[in-house]
Amino acid sequence: MDQYFTLSNGVRMPRIGYGTYKSTDGGDESAILAALDAGYRLLDTAAAYENEEETGRAIRKSGIRREDIFLTSKVWRTNLGYGATKKSFEASLERLGTDYLDLFLLHWPKPEPETKDWKELDLESWKALEEFYKEGKVRAIGVSNFLPHHLKNLLAGAEVRPMVNQLELHVGYMQQTAVRFSRENGIQPQAWSPLGRRRILDHEIIRKMAEKYAVTPAQLLLCFLLQQDIAVIPKASSQERMRMNLSLPDLVITEEDMDYLLALPQFGWSGEHPDLPRVPAQS
Repeated sequence: MDQYFTLSNGVRMPRIGYGTYKSTDGGDESAILAALDAGYRLLDTAAAYENEEETGRAIRKSGIRREDIFLTSKVWRTNLGYGATKKSFEASLERLGTDYLDLFLLHWPKPEPETKDWKELDLESWKALEEFYKEGKVRAIGVSNFLPHHLKNLLAGAEVRPMVNQLELHVGYMQQTAVRFSRENGIQPQAWSPLGRRRILDHEIIRKMAEKYAVTPAQLLLCFLLQQDIAVIPKASSQERMRMNLSLPDLVITEEDMDYLLALPQFGWSGEHPDLPRVPAQS
């Protein structure tokens, strides 16, 4: 299995990355260091995670060359707009201790679900991202949690098309319309929460199918997404699980089982949606 996806601009992005969300509670970067030691070369962070300093510190402590790490960050939804996005990007660079990013994303398309001027805000922010890209401050630009109607607005005014759309994707919540629209426009889908936390990992259907293929539930869920050419950024707390999520077996899920998993009713949704108020996560 190739370890990379090639984005629309030719940049190679690791298929599997490490999600740093809530990995540095208490200001400790040891989990990120463990991920780098386990072999991860894509680190996904964001201004909203409040751990960019720890992420940058882990990279420097690891001794791994900066150019060998694919580093992603994001501008938070309350900082949409040209000037605010510019400030957010520069602040992220400073906290991370780097002079460029490999990927920079608009984290959400709206400050709040009821925001009326979100279309203008997105276009203003995207203009800032295009400038960073043209100046060589970021190797690729993209979005997160953008559905087709959000993307259509952006594409109508963009000079540079998004290269990545990071979405909540896992068994039970595949957002196939958003994934299909992204692909049709040359945008690489990338899954956040690919394991669905315990909601999916502990589900009887997943446990039984993982046993059938002699893999862990996490490995099954990641292979399910990768087999659809969707990049993944799983989280794990122990280095053993980090290694297992990264060093996946040469597994091919049968067409029948893929169809079965794709046709399951919705479950395990986090409750996050760009156009709706936050709701309790589904069991």
